[in-house]
Amino acid sequence: MTKTWIAGVAAAAALFAAPAMAQNMPKVVLGMSGWTGFAPLTLAAEAGLFKKHGVDVEIKFIPQKDRHLTVAAGATQAVATTVDTYVAWTSAGIPLTQVLLLDKSKGGDGVAVRNNINSIKELKGKTIAVDGAGTTPYFVLMVMLHRNGMGPKDVQMATLAPNPAAQAFVAGQYDAASTYEPYLSSIRNAPDKGKILHTTIEYPVVVDMVAFQPDFIKKNRKTVQGVVDGYFDALAMIKTQPDKSYEIMGAKVKQTGPDFAKSASFIAWQDKAANQAYFKGDLQAFMKEAADIQLESGVIKKIPDLKALVDDSFIK
Repeated sequence: MTKTWIAGVAAAAALFAAPAMAQNMPKVVLGMSGWTGFAPLTLAAEAGLFKKHGVDVEIKFIPQKDRHLTVAAGATQAVATTVDTYVAWTSAGIPLTQVLLLDKSKGGDGVAVRNNINSIKELKGKTIAVDGAGTTPYFVLMVMLHRNGMGPKDVQMATLAPNPAAQAFVAGQYDAASTYEPYLSSIRNAPDKGKILHTTIEYPVVVDMVAFQPDFIKKNRKTVQGVVDGYFDALAMIKTQPDKSYEIMGAKVKQTGPDFAKSASFIAWQDKAANQAYFKGDLQAFMKEAADIQLESGVIKKIPDLKALVDDSFIK
């Protein structure tokens, strides 16, 4: 009897020991990142809140630039990202429909600069560490430039993901960096290296949603509803059991509960009432602005059908 055979039997036993209820549940693989605003999805998965609503949700951390490709390939059924990103992905031919408002950034995304820079216009000709076109840090930077009469041609960009961008800036590289929490706090905590010039407090343009492909929604409405309801249950758990919730959410991104709570202070999770209000018109207006800015900056080549990007039937 070989060790390999014994290990195989043990693995099989562990597999069949899983609760029968979980085996019969529809499975959803949800692609997202370690962004603090997405964390209630982690909580819902870890605390069994999705399963309470009949859905087995597996969370996978996938870079924003690749997330839509996993949907197209069938490797994920749901994704979490920003409104502007959904506009870009749909324009590129990968249709996704937003069904749930997760959070709004209130200082959790921003642009950091060296201490001798005091305005967006002073970034002209400077080098900025920022993730690639179509990502949230890139969009935040484009909005700030656009509203100050500038564009991508006015700056130099070094393509770095959010965490490496913050690390490089703190290490003394580049004139500025566009990133988000929890990485933005590493710059907040190094005032000798630079400062946060502007965040989503002054530029409230980071709004996160959960989306599925339209065809999946048509065929799996109960499953989609279970994901939405599980998220709202997670928000309720955060209110009633904050310490436990922060520990669970923080562990996923290698933060302590108290450190995670600090990061969470820079975002605002959105409950059902907030969802209902936002889906009534603010979402549509913001999609239009995001599409216009992305068209102007060359991120998209055409504005997609924005109506197809919204389904409010699961938050009523």
